[in-house]
Amino acid sequence: MDKSKLNSAIKSFTKNIKTNAKYYEDAWLERVERKAYYQSFTKDKLLSMTEDEFFEYISRLWSMLIWGNKKYIVDKLIADNGFENLKNQLAKVIFSTLPLEQRWNTFLKSVKGMGPATISELLMYSNPDEYVIFNKTTINCFNYLNIPDMPKYNYQYTGKKYLEVCSIAKEISNSLKTTSIKDYDLLAVDYFLWDEILPLAERKTSVDKISVSTNPKTEIDSKSLHDEIKEKLVAIGELLGFESRSEVKITTGAVVDAVWEAKIGNMGKAIYVFEVQSKGSIDSLILNLRKAQSNPAVQAVVAVADEKQLAKIKKESAGVIDEKALRTWESDDVLAVYDSLVRAHESINNLALVPESF
Repeated sequence: MDKSKLNSAIKSFTKNIKTNAKYYEDAWLERVERKAYYQSFTKDKLLSMTEDEFFEYISRLWSMLIWGNKKYIVDKLIADNGFENLKNQLAKVIFSTLPLEQRWNTFLKSVKGMGPATISELLMYSNPDEYVIFNKTTINCFNYLNIPDMPKYNYQYTGKKYLEVCSIAKEISNSLKTTSIKDYDLLAVDYFLWDEILPLAERKTSVDKISVSTNPKTEIDSKSLHDEIKEKLVAIGELLGFESRSEVKITTGAVVDAVWEAKIGNMGKAIYVFEVQSKGSIDSLILNLRKAQSNPAVQAVVAVADEKQLAKIKKESAGVIDEKALRTWESDDVLAVYDSLVRAHESINNLALVPESF
């Protein structure tokens, strides 16, 4: 860790607390309220939650700020995982005495629709002396502090890496303890990162324009990256207001990675089809996209891959896929668009322009 950058940020943070005392006092009170609410849930109370209580429990999370219609997302969580199973898995990851790494990895493999940001936030509220939020913001801030080997993709957010991130957050907490700052648990560290480090990290990134290749190194990495990009495509579609799904049978003999659907009154619907290529032969991708074009509702088919593979797809699909309907989208750009949309929706939804009941 670059201690000079950290100490400079802490010095600025301490100064800002003094000059904008009301803002930071309100933030401190919000932390107290958040911790009190989530720590009021025992294992038994969590397991006995009704669906309405579960909606409140999940919708309060910062990780839910990107969604305007939180009810839709919570209902989808319940439908995809089963309500009792979902509560049981949450109880295990938060309250079990098994090693955290094991609990973390088991939860992420067992539950659909709740990722590292959500579960780490719940863990942090339950025990803010041990756990910190593990999301893109944390990683961007750690990168700014020159902390090595931070993950780029969701599949790299493992239990082992989370333990490492929590350990680093504790180092930052210890540095905050040496100042006049009165609150220095890992929830306070998260506020410090968000308020002080993130603006510096974003400024540096905009100058550096660092691009990391999405080329996977192993077969496992390839499958994990494929699945992550597919999940991001579905999420982007949802954020844009489409009915968005993965693994969809679009026509006989063709199951595609993702689709976006838009209903047009009572006239029908427009469909956009996505196929992701991370490694290996592109024959099946081209075949699936060609079959998808036979569905009259499909307005465009989109191949998603790195720059090198997209060039191959364009070349080998010539004369097979209607060029007017074929689109290409670089994998790195999909990830960047997702991150930008998340930040935009978080900011807009913070304004509370639309009542939650809508």
